[in-house]
Amino acid sequence: MTTLNTTTLTRRSLMAAGATLPLAGLAVPHSARAEAPMMGASFARHRRFNIGGFEVTTILAGTTPRENPQGIFGMNVSEEEFAEVSRANFLSTDVSQFFFTPTVVNTGSELVLFDTGLNGDAITDALASAGYTPDQIDIVVLTHMHGDHIGGMMTDGEATFPNARYVTGQTEFDHWAAAANDGFDANVRPMAEMMSFISDGGDVVTGITGMAAPGHTPGHMVYRLQSEGAGLVIFADLANHPVWSLARPDWEVRFDSDKALAAESRRRVLGMIAADRIPAIGYHMPFPAVGYVDTGRDGAAFRWVPEAGQLMG
Repeated sequence: MTTLNTTTLTRRSLMAAGATLPLAGLAVPHSARAEAPMMGASFARHRRFNIGGFEVTTILAGTTPRENPQGIFGMNVSEEEFAEVSRANFLSTDVSQFFFTPTVVNTGSELVLFDTGLNGDAITDALASAGYTPDQIDIVVLTHMHGDHIGGMMTDGEATFPNARYVTGQTEFDHWAAAANDGFDANVRPMAEMMSFISDGGDVVTGITGMAAPGHTPGHMVYRLQSEGAGLVIFADLANHPVWSLARPDWEVRFDSDKALAAESRRRVLGMIAADRIPAIGYHMPFPAVGYVDTGRDGAAFRWVPEAGQLMG
């Protein structure tokens, strides 16, 4: 019994003594340590939340830097004003990051995709990151027909979404059909027989209503979702940047075909979103492209407020 106790105490003493050794004595030579590799920049690819009974998912279909942002935004303001506003919002005047964010809405009976990104491979990859396949898409809604919204309709000459029907604004379709545009002819015209056309106030399905917001293109439309008392607006390219466009709707944007009309549409639709205090999705807003619109401050007409967990419930 005494020997057992002595042995036990001795082992414990040794363990305690080892624990008190200086850490330097246990140092591993630098060459023997495993070094964690640099992983590279990363970014979430989708954001999913509920609006009433609808499940809404924004998906990142691409992102790219663009140099000389004032060559795109604020073309009608001085270089000094552009620089002052940019500095106040921690923005570079040398380069801006562009985001391309289609939206998927599951109504419970149909899977609806808003816009198709730059090309078929990119939208297919973005859908996969959110757990979808192209053949699951029931309806493709085109907010307008610039290349970064219609580019994913076809992949290698075949329909990317083989089971889908298409919905778009009549005014938008008619404009591009007469424009001799290569992107339209390659991606949209082949789907003409599968398209339904709506105008201001027309429904895609119950709970998804189109609203005319021209100026960016002649027939540009935004879409309002309503389900179980909750709402959301998908405003597409109504505003292409949270500071240089949304906050200052009168700043001219190079891509707007009718700059005065685009500014008028921005003020009207953004004012509605702010007044109704509902969330919104902007195709080119910083990903995940979900937020709220508030009245502005410091000379701005509006303010983009990124969603910060309000939609996680």
